[in-house]
Amino acid sequence: MLTIKAEQLGKKYRKEWIFRHVNVTLTAGTSYTFVGPNGSGKSTLLQLLSGSLPLTEGKLSYTEQGKELEADDWFRKVSIAAPYLELVEELTLNELLLFHQTFKPFKNNLSPDDVAERLLLSHARHKEIKYFSSGMKQRVKLGLAFFSQSPVVILDEPTSNLDRQGAAWYLEQVQQLSPDQLLLIGSNQPEEYTFCSNVLDVTQWK
Repeated sequence: MLTIKAEQLGKKYRKEWIFRHVNVTLTAGTSYTFVGPNGSGKSTLLQLLSGSLPLTEGKLSYTEQGKELEADDWFRKVSIAAPYLELVEELTLNELLLFHQTFKPFKNNLSPDDVAERLLLSHARHKEIKYFSSGMKQRVKLGLAFFSQSPVVILDEPTSNLDRQGAAWYLEQVQQLSPDQLLLIGSNQPEEYTFCSNVLDVTQWK
């Protein structure tokens, strides 16, 4: 079983503490949503938990089957979709999926064509990402997280730029994630996490 353990976690920008004394254990097979108003630190906390931002204080540990994971091993186990993460826009969708597959395989032996179909973007396989609408780009980001072979899926503001159809697609796909995966969501939109039983308010750590 994979676990993230945060002990006395804190993050400071310049002289302002975003949060302090975060103590939480997150276990695979469960979903967790971090909520709070804009600017409360949801995105920062997710980036810390993912290992992509340095801590100011405290300790983070990642374990699998009781064995602590090194940073390089950990990064291979995480897929992230977030508004601040950029796609390689000079690539076509097909090229992007092929490139992504070289360092993070798709689950269940899905091919790039299979993934494009699940993204409802088969018609745009040979179109460069820079010509995609903001909603299409968001669907690609989410799809790379949903369909990659990763035990940890982190979604920050998952329905950003999605229309009603896109939001319905998101809800359908996120609830089809494997029951043994660890799902972390950052959101202030209740409809994004109605299925999630563990909701944590980041303002408790102010």
